[in-house]
Order: sequence, then C-alpha cells, then structure tokens
Amino acid sequence: MVVTRIAPSPTGDPHVGTAYQALFNTVFARQNGGKFIVRIEDTDRARYNATSETRILDMLDWLGLTPDASPRHEDELGPYTQSLRADLHREHARRLLDAGHAYRAFDTSEELDARRKAAEERGESYRGYDRRDRDLPREESDRRAAAGEPFVLRLRVPLEGETVVRDRLRGDVRFDNRELDDKVLLKTDGFPTYHLAAMVDDHLMGVTHVIRAEEWLVSTPIHVLILRGLGWDEPEWIHTPWLLGPTGKKYSKRRGDPSVEDFRRMGVLPEALLNFLGMMGWSMPDGREIFGVQDMIEHFTWERVSLGGSTFDVTKLRWLNGKYLREVLTEEDVATRLHAFLTEQGVQVPLDDHFRAVVRLMVPRFEVFSEFWEKSTYFFTEDYAFNEKALKLLADGRDFLDDLRRALAEAPAFDQTTLEALLRGFADSAGLKPGKVMQPLRAAVAGTPESPGMFELLEVLGRERVLSRLDRAMSVASA
Repeated sequence: MVVTRIAPSPTGDPHVGTAYQALFNTVFARQNGGKFIVRIEDTDRARYNATSETRILDMLDWLGLTPDASPRHEDELGPYTQSLRADLHREHARRLLDAGHAYRAFDTSEELDARRKAAEERGESYRGYDRRDRDLPREESDRRAAAGEPFVLRLRVPLEGETVVRDRLRGDVRFDNRELDDKVLLKTDGFPTYHLAAMVDDHLMGVTHVIRAEEWLVSTPIHVLILRGLGWDEPEWIHTPWLLGPTGKKYSKRRGDPSVEDFRRMGVLPEALLNFLGMMGWSMPDGREIFGVQDMIEHFTWERVSLGGSTFDVTKLRWLNGKYLREVLTEEDVATRLHAFLTEQGVQVPLDDHFRAVVRLMVPRFEVFSEFWEKSTYFFTEDYAFNEKALKLLADGRDFLDDLRRALAEAPAFDQTTLEALLRGFADSAGLKPGKVMQPLRAAVAGTPESPGMFELLEVLGRERVLSRLDRAMSVASA
C-alpha cells in the first residue's frame, strides 16, 4: 500500500509550504488507494511552539486535507508526535552504534566553536565536524559514556565513494561521500535529530514515498546511509520544486511571506488556495486553471511536474479566489460562507434577504471576503460617513436633491427598470446629463461615489432607506 507523509515542525505559523506538500502527498496517496499521515517533528525543543501543532492540524482540516493518521487521529502505528517516540529512536541509534555505523563524539560546544573560529582565522572553511572522535576505541567510548561524560552520537559516513539518491523527478543524484558530514543522530539531551527520527519513523510507519521539498535533497544521502545502516529498504524519493516568493527566493515565513492563517484571515477560500498550490509546478492535461483536489486525483502524474521553481503570486491568488466567488460557488454558498467569515471577525449582521441581495450586488467588486465589509458597510448602517469626494458631489447637487427626493417618493415602484426611467427622465427635464444627477444621488445614499450600479443600489436599499438617506445628505450639504 502506498503511504505518504508530511512531517512539519511546530515552530510557528502554519506555513504555505506545509499546505503545498500536504496537497501533493494527499493527492498521490488517494490516487493510489493509499494512506496519508501527518507526523509532528517536535524534537527541536528550542524552537518548539506549544500552540503550533494544533494550528497545523486545524489548517489541514480547514483545507480539507485531513490525514488518515496524525496526533489527532492515532492508530496502531502511533504515536504521531516525534518526541513521544524517543525511546524507539534511541533503540535504533544503539543499533547503529553497535553495528559500527555511528560513534560517540564527546566534544563540547565550546570546543567546536573554538575549532570553527580557529579555522576561520586561518582562512579555511569549516565545513563540518572534523571527526576527531571518529576512531576512539569502543572500550574508551563506553567507559567515558558510563562515567557520565556528555556526548552526541554521530553517523559514520563512508570516506570514499559516492552515495546515489534515486529521485523520481530528477533521476540519479550523486553525492561524493567526502563532501558529507558525520551528522549528529542523538543530541546530548538524548533527543534524536530529525535525520535519525524521521528515517526510523518513516520505516516503522510503512512510508513508501517521501514527497517533500527540494531543500531536503541535500540531506537525503544522509538519510540513505541511515537506512542502509539499519538494513532497511529506501522509500521512493520525490523532491518537489521550489515554491518561490515574489523576490525569487524560497517562499518563507521568515522573510515575511504570508502564512496560511494570513490567507484565511484575508478571506481566501480553502479550495481556491489548494487550486493555486496545485498550479505551482504542475498543470492539468487540458490546461484549465480552475480545478479541485478530486480533479488532481484523477489526472495527476509526476511527468507533468516542472522542476523550475514556481512563484507564489498573491495577486494571482486573489484573482483566482474572485473567480471562485463569481463562477464556481453558488450565490447562496457565497452568502453563507461570507456571513460565517464576518461573524468570525466580530461583524454582526443578519443572514437575511437583504444580506443576500447585497452580496449578489457586491460580488463583482471584491476578490476576498475581507474586502467586503469595507466596501459595503453603508448597506447595513445609517451612520455611514461621507468622504471628501461625496461631500463635493452633494454640494454640486444641492439645487435639485430636494426635487429628486420628491420624485423618488412618488415613484410607482422601486425596481431597477422604474428607477432608471425615472432618473433619466428627471435629468432630461432638469437639462442635465444623467451622470450629473446620479453621482450626487449615489454620494447621498452611499457616502462615496464608488458603489455598484445606481439602479441596483437603489433597489437593494429600498425606498424607505433611500428617502431617509437623502434627508440626511441634504442636511449635511446645507450645513
């Protein structure tokens, strides 16, 4: 059975890269009738964030990428939190030590820093551990460890030959063993590093395909050597192309690129975000830009993945989200989900016919939910402000707004067709162009000259609101 996984570190905001990897791992697992798991890699205790694990799992639920197993959905192969598996990692570290594939190194951090500094002063590059304790006799190593002397456990990397990583997307990638470092497997506190823990857990959890970011490719020869040292088969390695930020560098929360939570607060739809991530380095065979996870499951192939990094363009994501609002979701779905978003943001308005009519009218004017309230507040309150442009337009219409109010009050109906005929007739009788009448009216009922079409706007507001707002506007204009 195909088993895929992501192994995020709980160190902060849920990262877009985590969602990106979760999407491709989910798609490949579902396509093959397999299993997708999430394992939390929390052995970096210095950077551990207590709330981050929950936020990562919440993010995946929000995206609809809920895994088959995780710390929230444990099964018999768990636990799926790495720190809870430390005894297993230490057991397999001992196996590597006993087999001669690892060794204890007793250097203190101060000694390592001093050697690094000395190398720099000599103008030499300090490329990694100098292997000073690599050839300590095992008896001496055991004695010093038994005496309580602190140590780390390091991988004994071959000093000759090469290690070949067979990658699904890149073919054979060759690494000169002389260029590899004897990586730490167990730290002085007894906690494993990612290198050891990930490989032990991948094997014990039956992971068949490691689909992860390109940045991990340089670590893969270390992972291959760990697996070989334990006598285990390798999974299939698949390193996906870079996800780039607007500067052309790797998309990174450390550089200030938005997190998934930022996009959620912005009011981006989860399906639009997944659609956009699916376009990063892959494309549908028929070239369409709007597609869902199920479409990916039906049509995904690794052959269509491009190895050139893809730029995560927030402007295009917003455009795509707008397409979803206008072309994919039903009007009722948009209204319901927008109302839930506003409620979550602390905006209290009823989900009624007026709200639905406003949403229908405003959908062409916003791309993400967070834009809606700012652009449409005047539909829901009589205490809206008049901006500077609106005040100027009210002054321009001072001479006819009272007559216009009377005409609107006497209109036989208050639908778009009737209102258009009335306003055009009023302008003609006053010797004015229609825009000279409608712009002051728009300013009066909305407080801004930027609003939807005049006739639709008036119909949605209704006669009572329009007349009341004209009264208020005229008092402002005459003040």
